[in-house]
Amino acid sequence: MSSTASAKNGTWRNWGGNVSARPAREVAPASVEELSAAVRKAAEDGLTVKAVGSGHSFTSIAATDGVLIRPQLLTGIRRIDRDAMTVTVEAGTPLKRLNMALAREGLSLTNMGDIMEQTVSGATSTGTHGTGRESASIAAQIRGLELVTADGSVLTCSEKEHPDVFAAARIGLGALGIVTAITFAVEPIFLLTAREEPMPLDRVLAEFDELWAENEHFEFYWFPHTGNTNTKRNNRSAGPEKPVPPVAGWFEDEFLSNGVFQVAQWVGRAAPAAVPAIARISSTALSARSYTDIPYKVFTSPRRVHFVEMEYAVPREALTATLREIKAMVERSGLRISFPVEVRTAPADDITLSTASDRDSAYIAVHMFKGTPYQAYFTAAERIFTAHEGRPHWGKVHTRDAEYFSAAYPRFGEFTALRDRLDPDRRFQNAYLRRVLGR
Repeated sequence: MSSTASAKNGTWRNWGGNVSARPAREVAPASVEELSAAVRKAAEDGLTVKAVGSGHSFTSIAATDGVLIRPQLLTGIRRIDRDAMTVTVEAGTPLKRLNMALAREGLSLTNMGDIMEQTVSGATSTGTHGTGRESASIAAQIRGLELVTADGSVLTCSEKEHPDVFAAARIGLGALGIVTAITFAVEPIFLLTAREEPMPLDRVLAEFDELWAENEHFEFYWFPHTGNTNTKRNNRSAGPEKPVPPVAGWFEDEFLSNGVFQVAQWVGRAAPAAVPAIARISSTALSARSYTDIPYKVFTSPRRVHFVEMEYAVPREALTATLREIKAMVERSGLRISFPVEVRTAPADDITLSTASDRDSAYIAVHMFKGTPYQAYFTAAERIFTAHEGRPHWGKVHTRDAEYFSAAYPRFGEFTALRDRLDPDRRFQNAYLRRVLGR
């Protein structure tokens, strides 16, 4: 299977392999007009409609038994506006292609997540984010959106045009319409210096506020069953460029981070008792390094080891307490966790259903190797996250429902009212949206 989702015998599967669906039909429109026609035809046939990107969500947010829209023909840059410093891009464009095309034009997004296989619309609709002190998620960098709504009409929105739709549709969960184009804010390309180094967990937690305050982008990975972390700080740099040397880069990013890690996951899955020992070795395998490069080469990295993930945003001030409880839970539980726990941050934003909506947030992500039973670990972690007013990532495993979200998001009612107006017949409904947004 490629890095994207697969379809065999009419069955669609996501990247993590934990979600499948059998749509009534698939459509790959080559234009916005063809997409509008497909939505109107679905309505005539009484079918629901879902667009699917690269299948990087671990939830069934894109699953449908109705019409599956594949946006692979809706790709490419429509226009670059150097006066406004924006780029307008078709919804099916993979982030990787956008990042490379912008770099050729001497431009870049301000911040991005650590994977760039997703389509721009899939990534933004689910709230994909990286880590940042002042710079927020990919959706927070949106300046305009074009979407096909339930009646097949095309709606454009921005801060000035339909601002109520703009507030919600930047992270719209596919519930308000099918995004066809996105206008992002961009800036002249810049250099980042990355500093990666191991650090004891106790020190990271004790100094977290300073590490956060002193770095534009700070994140760390904690290795369960150990007291070790690997930290990463990314800060803007005047240069010169000093990329990771190809051989060292291959050794650290491919051989250790993907190849050896993959083998370690296989061993851990076959012999769970070996996991703590593997974790101790893994957590000391990567040594400190520093390099300077253009943003997407620093922010993103290949992820070839397939996994299933749960991630929650908690208020930033609750991070250390939450992580200490996760650590205590793992130690007490007898669980064998072979995947590191990832911690990132984001500033508050103004998007209705953003996990960072109106509050500075810290993200804690727990992973399990694909094919390993994850329910016991995720259930125990989720209990801790929700006790700290956590908000789950829309594209990652969680069990929350509309009742929980109406308390977790002050403007939840604003979103559902807008959905009632734009999609009264629930053309874009599926089982996931029924659960998280209510009927």
